[in-house]
Amino acid sequence: MQDTVLIVGAGPAGLAAAATVAEAGKKAVLVEKEDILGGAPIISGYAKLVPSGEWAKDAIGRMVSRVEGNPNATIHKSTKVTKVDGEAGNFTCQLSNGQSVKAGSIVLATGFTHFDSINKPEWGFGTYEDVLTTTQMEQMVAQGEIRCPSDGRVPERVCILLCVGSRDRQIGREWCSKICCTVSTNLAMEIKELSPQTDVFIYYMDIRTFGLYEDKFYWKSQEEFKTKFVKARIAEVTKSPDGRLLVKGEDTLVKRPIVIPMDIVVHAIGMDPNEDNPEISKVFGIGLERHGFVDRAEQYTNSQGTTRRGIYVAGAATGPEDIDTSIAQGQSAGSRALADLYGAAQQAAG
Repeated sequence: MQDTVLIVGAGPAGLAAAATVAEAGKKAVLVEKEDILGGAPIISGYAKLVPSGEWAKDAIGRMVSRVEGNPNATIHKSTKVTKVDGEAGNFTCQLSNGQSVKAGSIVLATGFTHFDSINKPEWGFGTYEDVLTTTQMEQMVAQGEIRCPSDGRVPERVCILLCVGSRDRQIGREWCSKICCTVSTNLAMEIKELSPQTDVFIYYMDIRTFGLYEDKFYWKSQEEFKTKFVKARIAEVTKSPDGRLLVKGEDTLVKRPIVIPMDIVVHAIGMDPNEDNPEISKVFGIGLERHGFVDRAEQYTNSQGTTRRGIYVAGAATGPEDIDTSIAQGQSAGSRALADLYGAAQQAAG
């Protein structure tokens, strides 16, 4: 029985799993395909996290430091797992850097891929400079200034279009991405804080700020920051002769067409399955569910399990997830992996 857990992916879930293993005195080997740790919040330049309101670079930075500073943790950056042999308790994993790792159990925290708004061309992304994604807008917030990319002017009106790449069967996205509504209401408040003269609109089918987020984000953004919510079905985004963007659609509450000029249009992009999931499925010998996310085992007695014994999964690898839940699942998966190590050690000693 090996005394090591292999963790694949160094986003919030993977960092939580690695810390759980290493702080319990076992060896954690963390493999990350990118050249930096932190996952989407760092790679995509998120601003303030939901729901804590803390800057991503600070919060995730602490998680990274906790793992990097633990002598029980070994980190491989710019690396992938290319082959997995063996079985639960005795896996041999080949890495793309030529090294191999013998592990008793494995945690997959391989995350998601942001929806590519090019797949929704009628809404202007890739055609007009002032049509952005939420990740691009987060980067602008992190820089501390809200301006139109096309000419640098301070926008009078910004609108956020919800469910771009979510709940859209026409483009094969049948799922809700869970966190977009809350992220968008938070982003609306951040825009208003930086640019008080800017009016912010949110166009929505439904608002799904679940749990306590309803009060902290949905109502707060309306009542304190005067965000304007419009229940609408958007048809297209075009450009007017004066250079402003025109958001065309139907106000579904009053059943009438609307055409509203905007200076910046923001796509609230959803979570797609990790584009590497077909490869991950083959390498690790695990199943994918019908949308392409990692398939989970029965959850009530096999929490964080996959379709292969000894391999666990956490975070947005199994479907859209928020950061706090991803961290909790990472700790849970790390604990399951640890339990395997300790259980096998007891059996060997007995």
